[in-house]
Amino acid sequence: MKLTVLELCAGAGGQAIGLEAAGFETVGAVEIDSTACATLRANRPGWNVIEDDIRHVDGKDFRGVDLISGGVPCPPFSIAGRQLGEADERDLFPEALRLVEEVKPAAVMIENVPGLASNKFTAYRDGILERLRLMGYVAGWRVLDAASYGVPQKRSRFVLVAILPRRANYFRWPAPAAAVMTVGDALGDLMASRGWRGAADWQKRASGIAPTLVGGSKKHGGPDLGPTRAREQWKRLCVDGRGVADEPPGPEFPENKYPRLTVRMAARIQGFPDSWFIAGGKTASYKQVGNAFPPPVAKAVSEQIRFALKGTARRAGPKRVRRGTREQHVLRLGLLDSVAGGGS
Repeated sequence: MKLTVLELCAGAGGQAIGLEAAGFETVGAVEIDSTACATLRANRPGWNVIEDDIRHVDGKDFRGVDLISGGVPCPPFSIAGRQLGEADERDLFPEALRLVEEVKPAAVMIENVPGLASNKFTAYRDGILERLRLMGYVAGWRVLDAASYGVPQKRSRFVLVAILPRRANYFRWPAPAAAVMTVGDALGDLMASRGWRGAADWQKRASGIAPTLVGGSKKHGGPDLGPTRAREQWKRLCVDGRGVADEPPGPEFPENKYPRLTVRMAARIQGFPDSWFIAGGKTASYKQVGNAFPPPVAKAVSEQIRFALKGTARRAGPKRVRRGTREQHVLRLGLLDSVAGGGS
């Protein structure tokens, strides 16, 4: 029997793909963007895709769900120095916690920008952990880099996990993959797919991992691979980051010229399977890809959550801490160092 998940702010389905691969059945995917909803429906017609703001979702409709997951917006400049619960309509973390309280799942997994791990957000993070503790969960977080899980991209994400006490000791953060995937290895076949004679040489030169993909330039409005610094990093990988191509380079493309990525190539760098259709025009589809949570990272973490909920992972060793303290709850997930301000 599969475990079930309600996903919040599902986007193009990056996290949902990973959850599905880890053995979770999606019973609800909430997303406000209509194009992203079209992506979800096109790939999984049987999913319950809810095109709405999560503020309008009644958690009582999903009682009994095993996991709540999502990547809720949490604008860094809006929460710096604030306590959890202070008014900011752009911050949806309080709404996610409301749904956790209403649904009462066995586990929670929420990802966000790595900046949330910085010291200036200590009070905000502590507020989240305390709220979860009061709801009866053992909670902790880590900053995970997608490159450690087979994704050819340096993409750090803040990942929060909360589990009910009876299963919390079974949880383990996923171990990094044994090998690192390079951009050239990930995209070599796509670069050669239209007969570009420079593809083999390009694959050898693109021997590093990509910088973080972004959802397109706000300044220019169209799809590109990020600001000047990111484009310089792409240039070192022999990629033209000033835009996104409609198709891979063909036989007429100069062998010594740097190609641009297509949306499908960007999706591969993000860890999407080639079979996953991205709806919308080039700008809208690239934005969905650039804003996604890499499926392999979601799979790695949610597999560990599944093991914990089924009680199949090895138990953590005994800890000697004072009963009822915050440290007790954090240590049971082995995260005291990260909560104190570090990552992983």
